[in-house]
Amino acid sequence: MKKYLFIIGIALMSCQQRNPNTASVAVMPAGETAVFETAGENSQWRGVNRDGVYHETGLLKEWAAGGPELLWYFRGLGDGYSSPAVANGRIYVTGQTNGRLILYVFDLNGELLNRKDVGREESIRYPGPRSTVTVNDGKLYLYNAFGEIFCLDERTLNVVWSKNILTEFNGRNIEWGVNETFLILGDKLIATPGGERNNIVALNKNTGELIWSSRGRGEISTYCSPLFIDGYFAPMIVTSTEQHIIGLNANTGELLWSHPQTNRWNIHPNTPLYGNGMIFSTTGYGGGSVMIRLINNGRAIEQVWTNNVDNQIGGAVKIGNYIYTSGHNNRGFFCIDWNTGEVKWRATEVGNGTTIYADGMLYFYSDRGEVFLIRPNPERFELVSRLPITMGTNQHWAHLVIHNGVLYVRHGDAIMAYKIR
Repeated sequence: MKKYLFIIGIALMSCQQRNPNTASVAVMPAGETAVFETAGENSQWRGVNRDGVYHETGLLKEWAAGGPELLWYFRGLGDGYSSPAVANGRIYVTGQTNGRLILYVFDLNGELLNRKDVGREESIRYPGPRSTVTVNDGKLYLYNAFGEIFCLDERTLNVVWSKNILTEFNGRNIEWGVNETFLILGDKLIATPGGERNNIVALNKNTGELIWSSRGRGEISTYCSPLFIDGYFAPMIVTSTEQHIIGLNANTGELLWSHPQTNRWNIHPNTPLYGNGMIFSTTGYGGGSVMIRLINNGRAIEQVWTNNVDNQIGGAVKIGNYIYTSGHNNRGFFCIDWNTGEVKWRATEVGNGTTIYADGMLYFYSDRGEVFLIRPNPERFELVSRLPITMGTNQHWAHLVIHNGVLYVRHGDAIMAYKIR
């Protein structure tokens, strides 16, 4: 079973202090639904550009012994590996209880405002939701391990539309249940059923109706949340399927190019990174990392370099001309030259985990159960502070989120909010 242990981790505001020793359990009475005012703020996987970079300022550059101040916490989310989504004064996070996908809604002080049963969810093999809620233009988008998309009204939490894309598009579920945090481009919601003919689809985000379908490479999906790249002859979607990194025309779904990327199990959950006309992709189980360059105005690619750093589910960030990420078979935290693939250093003392960046500092959530504050430095590993995560259940796989000076950590049935400004 250990050979699959990364899958479920996929698959990302100013709080007034309240007593962190008690968790709020205030909810609407049974049969009632809270109606929230929304301000048009959106939230998606791993920050604005899906690159793990959070555009925050004034954050602490060092924490007190034992970590930053705990503002609040909540226990009782059930099983799950999804990250919290923060938008419009609300925090949205999902969990699984008794085989049901439950959406939890908190205010910024940690008060539980609502708990909604959305549909079924994986409850046997690594139980719990994998996909992070996407907040977009007053709607919430959720995905379960069985291929069902749920679009909810953000104000009322009523279901606007839902559909099973595996059933509708002849997709095939994968070993540990599909995972994808949806990419939304204008009115298009991009999803990967993994069918031979309907490999990747664009749905109308407001109705669920099909806009276009792409054959892609005809491969099954592989837990990857896609990336958007603009500035070439056509806007581009980049993602991974079973054995390839692929680029599609976002307007039409036309396959523009593909590049082989495999590992022992053909599992590729990490969203690619883009910068300087190049795309970085890393995968676990010895698959290693590859850098490709876009050529011919985005119509084709060429390989630049490869190395053996094999990130499993933790993502990567690009800071200047360097990549910071972790390994899988080759355990540790790495700094890699963006242009050459040279490993500048490897730190083995923090284990493997997930990585994000904000205001000059790296935040690394180790699978050993600690969050590390690290100063980016291509010359050496600079560990500044650490925060032990003592609450929660099961694996430490959810990606961290930073919003308005607060660090949100999800660990199984617990969510914690720390003051880092």
